[in-house]
Amino acid sequence: MAAHDPHPDPVVNEEELDYEGLPPDFSLLANLAAGAFAGIAEHTVMYPIDVIKTRMQILNPSPTAVYTSLSNAVARISSTEGIRSLWRGISSVALGAGPAHAVYFATYEAVKHAMGGNGGGHQPLAAATSGACATIASDALMNPFDVVKQRMQVHGSVYTSISHCARSVYRSEGLIAFYVSYPTTLAMTVPFTAIQFMAYESLSKVFNPMRAYDPLSHCAAGGLAGAFAAGFTTPLDVCKTLLQTRGTSRDAEIRNAKGLWEAASIVGRRNGFRGFFRGLRPRIITTVPSTAICWTSYEMAKSVNPPPLIFN
Repeated sequence: MAAHDPHPDPVVNEEELDYEGLPPDFSLLANLAAGAFAGIAEHTVMYPIDVIKTRMQILNPSPTAVYTSLSNAVARISSTEGIRSLWRGISSVALGAGPAHAVYFATYEAVKHAMGGNGGGHQPLAAATSGACATIASDALMNPFDVVKQRMQVHGSVYTSISHCARSVYRSEGLIAFYVSYPTTLAMTVPFTAIQFMAYESLSKVFNPMRAYDPLSHCAAGGLAGAFAAGFTTPLDVCKTLLQTRGTSRDAEIRNAKGLWEAASIVGRRNGFRGFFRGLRPRIITTVPSTAICWTSYEMAKSVNPPPLIFN
């Protein structure tokens, strides 16, 4: 009769070593760190294009701030304001993007796990719901930073630093100025994020069926998901820009716009249907590499901090 080992070696259940499916004991700190890293990388790399997008979306710009294309915008801004103008306000993004994206991805993973999205099979509903919840939480933190960023991006901005901008806006317009666009931001980013996460999860199933860490598939899935979501939500982004930069306008109607419907009415009445797609090209050009970088960075950070092995 064979002797029995009283302390058999643990058997690793290979089916549970799923890189993408994070178990409940995966560290919250690891999610926060991964999200912060992804957010900072995403926003800083494509920042100059974001500046151009903001300027193209401004209604009634000064004659010196009218651009016919991306290349024309880069040339005119560089020659008249200096190349550094394309980076004005980036410190606001760097300061806010880390914490906001940390909250974003931590919320995403928590909700996804609660809805059973880390289990087997294709679950786009869990991914979409998780993405929507994540953006509600992160935008509440990021919105004031985004207002400061866009106030510094516009042509003729007089602010010398993000603290100067924040103090000036607060003194002249009050706290509401930092959140007047929040409902519009949510109206844009909730569907944007839901579409992006659902598309990313779906494309990842096609590009990466083994669910292993693969930078190329993460990059491709993230970029394509971002492009689709960006194009769909551009009209809302135009309205958000109007609300966040209203304090810099000399137009009384724009300065007094108080919400999404008023902003949409102004855009539609003055520019028609095409007005809702101002800045579409730079928005997509910004979003594709940004979301590709974001998802690749996040997945890389997750792979560096892998979940612990599960034994039977």
